[in-house]
Amino acid sequence: MILTFMPLAMSVAGAVILIIALLLVAAAIGVVTTWFYAKSVYTPVIKKLEEEKTELQREVSGLKDDVRRLEREIDGFKMKIGELEKDISEKEKKIKELQKKAKE
Repeated sequence: MILTFMPLAMSVAGAVILIIALLLVAAAIGVVTTWFYAKSVYTPVIKKLEEEKTELQREVSGLKDDVRRLEREIDGFKMKIGELEKDISEKEKKIKELQKKAKE
């Protein structure tokens, strides 16, 4: 194999071409090696983060349901407050009427 590159290596241009070709091959090997390493290191981390994300999304949806339930309770309390205020105003009117009758 070295013998096939020997005629090219005899000139400066051939040596430059040979060096560039070897550098490109080394770069390609480095890229592939880095990709495999990163994949092996970060795949478990990514899976763990995705599981945490799914769990957090479940919690968020549960909290949204709680908020909806609490908002319905608030609406119910507001209705009760309105009814109680109406009862209070009616009873105040009755009290005033009774006070008028008592003065007469």
